[in-house]
Amino acid sequence: MGYNAVVKELGKHKDAEKARVLQRFFKTGKGEYGEGDVFLGVSVPVQRKVAGMYWRDCSLSDVQALLDSKFHEHRLTGLFILVKLYEKDKDKKKIVGFYLENTERVNNWDLVDSSAHKIIGDYLVGRDRKVLYKLLKSRYLWERRISVISCFAFIARNDFKDALRICELLLKDEHDLIHKATGWMLREIGKRDLKVLEGFLVKHHKVMPRTMLRYSIERLSEQKRKRLLG
Repeated sequence: MGYNAVVKELGKHKDAEKARVLQRFFKTGKGEYGEGDVFLGVSVPVQRKVAGMYWRDCSLSDVQALLDSKFHEHRLTGLFILVKLYEKDKDKKKIVGFYLENTERVNNWDLVDSSAHKIIGDYLVGRDRKVLYKLLKSRYLWERRISVISCFAFIARNDFKDALRICELLLKDEHDLIHKATGWMLREIGKRDLKVLEGFLVKHHKVMPRTMLRYSIERLSEQKRKRLLG
């Protein structure tokens, strides 16, 4: 019942022109990172609202059906619902296992960024984090991004060790979306402890991918940015 209700509600808000814009924005062309992804043209606020309306009616089977959909908005709404189920379910390990079994369906940057730290990261607070190091070695772009973004849950608690280590291990990653993710996490560290960020930058700025460096130094003074970029 939950799956059908969610799909029906999302269908009421589809917009063909918006879908065309989103397919360009999310790089769905041949050879691009989102190749083959299909959009309905439903805004994210509407998807969050739909998830809020129906998550209580959804089982993991319903979420699985949403994640298996070719439509991007079905998968993202499914992840919004999964986050809510994780927050409310006492058996959080079950939700984490489900998420890790479906990483191939968490297959665009907004899908990762809306869920990884809220499920995987949150669960790993105070636990062994070896799964993140397994994910960062994956040839699959989105599993590597899941590894990075999950660290946001630790950073928010002023726990930087694994985030710094993962960013360091990904210095030679070739994909721009990993450079953006690592730069974002480093910037978040800098918001909480500037000295920790600057220590990382002093050590690595000469070999950091340009995008990673630019993202990480956004909140530094103009003088410091120029020096690091130079």
